[in-house]
This record gives sequence, C-alpha cells and structure tokens, in this order.
Amino acid sequence: MMTVAKRYHHQRWIIPALLIPLLLGLAHIQAAAAVDNGIYGELLGRYVDNGHVDYKGLKTEEARLDAYLEGLSKVDPDTLSREARFAFYINAYNAWTLKLILTGYPGVDSIKDLGTLFSSPWKKKIAKIDGETLTLDQIEHDILRPEFKDARVHFAINCAALSCPPLQTEPFEAERLDTQLDEATIAFINRTDRTFLEGEDLHVSRIFKWFNEDFTPDVETFVRQYARGDLKQQLDGKKDVAVRYLDYDWSLNGS
Repeated sequence: MMTVAKRYHHQRWIIPALLIPLLLGLAHIQAAAAVDNGIYGELLGRYVDNGHVDYKGLKTEEARLDAYLEGLSKVDPDTLSREARFAFYINAYNAWTLKLILTGYPGVDSIKDLGTLFSSPWKKKIAKIDGETLTLDQIEHDILRPEFKDARVHFAINCAALSCPPLQTEPFEAERLDTQLDEATIAFINRTDRTFLEGEDLHVSRIFKWFNEDFTPDVETFVRQYARGDLKQQLDGKKDVAVRYLDYDWSLNGS
C-alpha cells in the first residue's frame, strides 16, 4: 500500500504534468497576441491623408517604420487565429510596400521605378517574416489570395500607385477585420472616378480584370453587392451591363 508521503510525492509530479497542456495553451495565446501595430498606426495616422502618403515626412521616421517591421519579422503567423493572420499579412504587405518606396525615395515617381529590366519590384526579396524573406508577390499570391479566398483583400492592400485602393489610415485588426474589409471595398467601389455607368457600360478598376477569378460569381455581381447611393440606384435600373476596365495610373500615391 502506498504511504501518504509516497502518494503526495507521486501527485506532485502528476499535477505539473496535467498543467503542461494549459501552459502550452497560454503560451499560444500570448504568441497570438504578440502583434503590436501601435507604431504603424501612429505612422499611418500622421502621414496618410485620404490615400495620399507623405513620403517626405515618413522618411524622417523611417527608423520607426523599421522598428515595426522588425517586430513583424519576429511573429510566427502560424500561432495566430485566422482573422489575426489575415490582418497580419495585409499589414505586412502594406508596411513593406512603404519601406520599398522609401528605399528609393526621393526620386521615385512610380513603384515601377524600383524594378529592373528583368524583374518587377513585387519580386524583390524584401519582407522578413518568421525567418524567411518574402516578396510582395509571395505575400499576395501565395498567402493572401489562396489561403483566405476573400476578394475584399484587393481593396485592403496598397501598391503605392494612384489607381490602387487607398492606403488606410489605420492598421487592420483581427477583431474588426470583417468591418474594415467591407468599409475599404465599399469606399473604393463607390468612388465616382473608379466605378461609373455610361449607358449600358459599367466602368470599373482594372483590378477586376487582373483578378477576375477572385470575384465570384462575376465582377458585375460583386460590384452590385457593394454599390451604395447613386451607383446602386443606377445599377438597380439596369438589367444587364457590359463591364469595361479603366486604365491604371501607376504614378506614386504621394509625394
């Protein structure tokens, strides 16, 4: 028969063993909450106004942007919830795009200036994430689009060009992500210079052509879903429209 002393000694090892899953779970929660967008939010609020980026001002605080990017590089995205992971990669894409512009600023009239004859700027190995160095194309086409399958992402990520959906003045956050994605999509689609009707022709951003397969069941239906105000009224009065794609202005979205 086990004595009281032996039983106590045995239980001292059982209890910690039972706590291991709990402790691992707490560690996972702490890791999932490790994304701090504070610096990034301050920079966006200070240097982005209605989609226009004050790159001259941002350049003076490039060290703070670098500090934010360094923080992102230490996050393990696999520890994040789906929403947090989605927001993480959107913010990473946008923040690293800002950094890419600053690498050549001043003297950058378009993000395309930062490419080469043989490679686009989106194929530069630049984004340090969890021990890897990714390209912007990898973040967009290997992670954001195939993993989350949400066409609204096209209105959340910013390519530093005038025809891009505007860079938001706040980071994307997991707890508000769905609302933020809706707001970004609605705002872009209802801009009269980005979406408008001429007779039976519905003029839309060339984004809808480049990523046509993402907009299900089709571009027209997607636009109708997010149309508001005058655009919605005009579309409601049309049974069928022909989708036309606008030219894309690659000029820098700031100065």
